[in-house]
Amino acid sequence: MEYYQAPSTISDSIYGSTFFLATGFHGFHVIIGTLFLIVCGIRQYLGHLTKKHHAGFEAAAWYWHFVDVVRLFPFVSIYWWGGI
Repeated sequence: MEYYQAPSTISDSIYGSTFFLATGFHGFHVIIGTLFLIVCGIRQYLGHLTKKHHAGFEAAAWYWHFVDVVRLFPFVSIYWWGGI
């Protein structure tokens, strides 16, 4: 919804290009992380994760935290600095 209400398009200016590229790239990584967590949930349901065999779950948790922290950079640069 935000893409349709944005005041600029991807071809208008460097701000529009940066906005659409950064938010789209981040959205792609959120989708990958969500799929990663769904796979972990299925593996947990099937009993594949144990105290010794949980590397996939740990990797998913680290990936999700990484995506969450990286989310702060586009937010600050686009929404805070972009409004100046």
